[in-house]
Amino acid sequence: MANAAVIGVYHPKWDERPLLIIEPKPGANPTREQLLSFLEGKIAKWWMPDDVQFVEKIPLGATGKINKLTLRETFKAYKLPSTQAAE
Repeated sequence: MANAAVIGVYHPKWDERPLLIIEPKPGANPTREQLLSFLEGKIAKWWMPDDVQFVEKIPLGATGKINKLTLRETFKAYKLPSTQAAE
């Protein structure tokens, strides 16, 4: 991956759940399943992202850090797949 970030997005039962945002390296085509499989057993189950979104570029601030405020704004209306079935 060229860059990755995790933000919390709305969940009706848990208030927030993790969303993994990936900026793939040029020429790389990772899948959601590959990434979640890679994380399995490496982090606590409740830390596992509920979904993965791929973006062309993850926004960076002036210091080169990931700008999570921009990511939260971009994904504020995002609905996790697990919550769409409940609607």
